[in-house]
Amino acid sequence: MQLFVCASPAYLAAHGAPRSLDELPQHRCSMFRHPGTGRVLPWYFKVGAEVISRDLPPALSTNDTDLECEAVLSGHVIGSLSNLSAAAHIRAGRLVPLLTEHVTDHMSVHVYYGSRSAQPVRVRAFIDLAVERLANSAAYEMSTKELVAAEAKGRRALSRKR
Repeated sequence: MQLFVCASPAYLAAHGAPRSLDELPQHRCSMFRHPGTGRVLPWYFKVGAEVISRDLPPALSTNDTDLECEAVLSGHVIGSLSNLSAAAHIRAGRLVPLLTEHVTDHMSVHVYYGSRSAQPVRVRAFIDLAVERLANSAAYEMSTKELVAAEAKGRRALSRKR
């Protein structure tokens, strides 16, 4: 999974865009809360060859990825969203990726199941479908070139409004 910092054009018009990781604490950030532990999770970034994490003050905290995406789309907060949630919105111009030089892809989607030997046919069919739809899917994967272009377009639109 890729993780993108994203904002809606409405958020950017009202609050501006962070130009660096150090500016993120001055923004209204949506933070994901682990559903099992209740712990607010940090945002992750790639800096050089290293993946780092940053704890940020939450303006919103939820354990529901759909609610988080809706809050970002509505212009209330910026968020660190996965490609599964954000790619279609970025391509449609509803979200602007930010700080694209720091996109990370260190996390994965996993499917857990009980046993391979006693696996029901419907479970195997679901696993095969999930892998087919998600693994290296052009619908969800965004290239660096595509992300950089989307960020530049969003920042140009912001600068024209100011």
